Amino acid sequence: MKPVSFLFVFALALAFLEAKKPNVLFILIDDMGAHDLSNEGSEFYESPNVDRIASEGMKFTRGYATCQVCSPSRASILTGKYPTNHGITTWIGDAAGEAWAKRGRHDSHFPPEYERNLRASEITLAEAMKDAGYKTFFAGKWHLGSEGSWPTDHGFEINRGGWDVGSPRGGFFSPWQNPNLESGPAGESLTLRLGQETADFIEKHKDQPFLAYLSFYTVHGPIQTTQALWNKYRDKAEKAGLSKERFLFDRRLNVRQVQDCPIYAGMIELMDDAIGTVLHKLDELGLEENTIICFTSDNGGVSSGDAYATSNLPLRGGKGRQWEGGIREPFYLKAPGITQPGSTCATPVSGIDWYPTLLDLCGIESPKEQAVDGVSLVPLLKSKKIEDRPLYWHYPHYGNQGGEPSSMIMEGDWKLIHYHEDGRNELYNLSSDPGEQSDLLAKESKRARKMTRKLDSWLTETKATFPTKNPDFDPQKRADRWNDLRTNRKERLEKQHSGFVQPDYQPNQDWWGSSAAD
Repeated sequence: MKPVSFLFVFALALAFLEAKKPNVLFILIDDMGAHDLSNEGSEFYESPNVDRIASEGMKFTRGYATCQVCSPSRASILTGKYPTNHGITTWIGDAAGEAWAKRGRHDSHFPPEYERNLRASEITLAEAMKDAGYKTFFAGKWHLGSEGSWPTDHGFEINRGGWDVGSPRGGFFSPWQNPNLESGPAGESLTLRLGQETADFIEKHKDQPFLAYLSFYTVHGPIQTTQALWNKYRDKAEKAGLSKERFLFDRRLNVRQVQDCPIYAGMIELMDDAIGTVLHKLDELGLEENTIICFTSDNGGVSSGDAYATSNLPLRGGKGRQWEGGIREPFYLKAPGITQPGSTCATPVSGIDWYPTLLDLCGIESPKEQAVDGVSLVPLLKSKKIEDRPLYWHYPHYGNQGGEPSSMIMEGDWKLIHYHEDGRNELYNLSSDPGEQSDLLAKESKRARKMTRKLDSWLTETKATFPTKNPDFDPQKRADRWNDLRTNRKERLEKQHSGFVQPDYQPNQDWWGSSAAD
């Protein structure tokens, strides 16, 4: 018998240690609201597979996106930085400067310019994990820059479907017109396809540590589903009792008050089915006990603007807006052997925390060149505490969904909003008033002044950019627009969304292409 070489034994030992590194499955949903899941209290939407993640890990009941729109939040997850520090402060493609005025919204200010590509100098989560020996995979929505700043330019070795755009150019059913994802048979679901691509990657790389980053385009508009799923949720809505009025005007736009859109509900079910495909693959391969699973969204649910598809009540507002409905989101983390199944945590946490937390869980040292704003949440996962800290937001833009140029600071239950158009502040206690209906600025003036000073210091420190006055602003034109939104456009919205639940509703002959293969 030949003697076993030292190098061979050493190689086996290294392989064993490599196999013990935890895998990471990161699931990012586009535009999912804090209450768009059955485990979050929705009685209309159904999400058993996502609910499983929450029940097997820790649910953070005050999980926040770093911005009320998508691209900044996505960049924050990958860099661990606030938007002011990575420079992407609105969704990439949004108008800035005088170009904003051409949109005809008659706003008083011009929003500032911003970074339109994720900086090459950023050491992303994928790059840090790749350098540590992980196989890295991306599927779905990127929206962090044009060609030259795609997933494969930022540490992901494999890219299935990530490119410039924020919504599926060809819709949610094949052909989807994506340069980085070959279309399947006519009518194939993009959402299900992304789940299957992720499952296939896991199977192929089951013997080495991996980062599988599944970033769905859904539930972003255009809202599209199959006829069968529409039938299911239309019947469910009717049994619950159809609403005669669905929208309420709140400052700048109408806001959906009920969850009863069968199209949107169908999108959630398809998303959940796709996640089920991935979870089943982990189970099948025996990887579930060595895989960290993260689930979150990039901003609040779309209750105003875009598709007006969901309600975030009791939270005020939604995507694009500065209130809790715009920034609070599902935030789940399952770390086998660390998280207690079914546990919850009420400590406010943010998208900036994913980066240091995942590196910590994987035993990877955070790159010294990457200045990270977030903190590791591992102590919270172990039912310990982290140091008290304020959280910040800065959005010097106008949201398509009624958002106002604003900056925010949150300390515990207290949240102060500063508006850049007129310099006014709002102060809310989220414990007693999660719907942000009672402004306590006058009663808590001392607290407000202290929080304002902290916010101002942070904005200065991060070299935040600000909107500038529009010299041609006409307040009467803006008032007229808002009055039109409050009356005529609200009437049209009510009629449109009532139509979604009518028995004879049919968007087109093949249900957005979903039945094209029939």
